[in-house]
Amino acid sequence: MGLNSLQSCHYVLYHTLPALNLILNTGLQSVVWNMGLTSKPRTMMALGAILILVTVGSAIVALLLLTPSPTDQEGSITVTLLDNAGVMIEADDLRIYIDPIDLNSSFADLKADAILITHPHGDHYQSSAINMLQKESTVNVFPANMSMQVSIYDGIGVVPGDSIQVGTANITAFYMYTFAVEGYDATHPREANWTSYIIEINGFTFFHASDSKNILEYYDIAGQIDVAFLPLGPGCQTMADYEIVSVISAIQPDYFIPIHFTEGACESFMATYGDFIRDADCEALLLDNYESHSFAMS
Repeated sequence: MGLNSLQSCHYVLYHTLPALNLILNTGLQSVVWNMGLTSKPRTMMALGAILILVTVGSAIVALLLLTPSPTDQEGSITVTLLDNAGVMIEADDLRIYIDPIDLNSSFADLKADAILITHPHGDHYQSSAINMLQKESTVNVFPANMSMQVSIYDGIGVVPGDSIQVGTANITAFYMYTFAVEGYDATHPREANWTSYIIEINGFTFFHASDSKNILEYYDIAGQIDVAFLPLGPGCQTMADYEIVSVISAIQPDYFIPIHFTEGACESFMATYGDFIRDADCEALLLDNYESHSFAMS
């Protein structure tokens, strides 16, 4: 596809003399309702790691930021992998979180323009994280059957197929469910109408599958996704192993970023299934928690 990639890191330092200033840009976003899915272009770029030593007179000051910093590079989208299935997307003066949990206190400075929750399980929904990220204009999106949370956060309840607009981001709720195992009910029943999400920003499209198994509805979005966030397991509750390959074959994303994994699982998965991913003309990007990667928009 003629694309180059470069891993980015979180250590960004801005300086002016005689003082040091960190500038965070966030914008007030509007929300309107609409419907429909979108298609995509296929370009990417990435940020390099920067560690700057600032000299003031005869003194040398070294500053290191340990948390992701907001991207303000025009035309780029930065994704940061959080804990478990959590993701942060930054672009166009927007900051969108999906299923944030267990955030450290530094994220209090990285307020959300939108927070998307896929379902009420404790490893995807955490009120303390949502509270930390709130500002007056934050748009909080929940599956419609999380009616208490919709009320508490003055949120928007959605079912698969619903779309909202937050600034330049079109956000569409999509299907997310698992199947009953013999002797047990499904942990993510289809009738709950819990959600995955499709996020399109200026023609660049992300898909966050949450805890879904491989489902037939994925064929409906084939060829429309640039980056797919897919869980690695456990197989009793999410897609796993060759199911993930099948999902990638159905959706046909340019990039696959694993979520919902345990230590060493990404490397083990790629050792077993990496050739299948490459044969599907998809590039796997393996990010650690709180690691970032940037893509360029045309």
